[in-house]
Amino acid sequence: MDLNVFEFDFDLTWAAFLMNANDKVYGRFGGRDAKGADTRNSLEGLRFAMQQALTEHRKAPNAKPETPSEKPLYINQVPAAKSYRGCIHCHQVKEILRQEAINTGTWNRDSIYTYPLPENVGLTLDRIRGNLVNDVKPGSLAAKAGLKMGDVLQTLNGAAVNSFADAQHALHKAPAKGTIPIAWQRDGKTLNGMLPVNDGWRRTNVTWRPSLLDLLPALTVYGSDLTLKEKKALGLDEKRLAFRQEPPVHSAAKAMGVLENDVILGIDNKALEMSMEQFLGHVRQNYLVGEAATLNVLRNGKRVDLNVKLK
Repeated sequence: MDLNVFEFDFDLTWAAFLMNANDKVYGRFGGRDAKGADTRNSLEGLRFAMQQALTEHRKAPNAKPETPSEKPLYINQVPAAKSYRGCIHCHQVKEILRQEAINTGTWNRDSIYTYPLPENVGLTLDRIRGNLVNDVKPGSLAAKAGLKMGDVLQTLNGAAVNSFADAQHALHKAPAKGTIPIAWQRDGKTLNGMLPVNDGWRRTNVTWRPSLLDLLPALTVYGSDLTLKEKKALGLDEKRLAFRQEPPVHSAAKAMGVLENDVILGIDNKALEMSMEQFLGHVRQNYLVGEAATLNVLRNGKRVDLNVKLK
């Protein structure tokens, strides 16, 4: 398949293109978040997206893409794909394109945050009627632009929105820094606004993505969260992260300098307010394999900082 035509989130379990024979894509369907493969999908939502696409198709059945496709791109033509044999899975397409970007010097760390969630700009969309705004987070970019619950999205970053996948694709194509145009309908009137985005707005939980398994570190520390009484005895805030390393200490943790009964306080001197399990997820969400970090611990009541290389 020509990847310039079939551009989608290659980490998905399932995805659909609603298009005509001229490669005119009316819309997309299929998306997910870290909670599960189908948390954003529904049969009713698919039906709604198909009906919207059919309406557009009837207006101009022979429509062509707004911009002609670039030279066809097939995955077996990408030099980094030469090491792959046999069937290439969707997530491997992403791995190949990433490796090619690394080889050509065009890869950057923030490129792991692909297909941002609408919630990143403050929008929660309906699972059935994919262009209906179910909620707007107070103080978010969407709220500042003037959107309200019950509004109907028309376009985002210049693209029509009829599904969660449409919104994600539009945000995926949006700049890392700048403004994103948005249009919506309220009481029969079309309103327009801009979403000003800055570096980091794409960041989200990527730990579910199979294409990133080789990039996300597994910090092999574990144990029981300290009780409020134990934290107080150590002079620690009751909300901050603090858990005691239990035996046996994993060999990788030993190599980092972690000892039995060390109290893990955090990483890179950040006062994190979370549990042990949330901390391990925090590391996977915010660091990559090979990056240097400082693991902060209490040992016999004294602060010890361990310089580690994440694996």
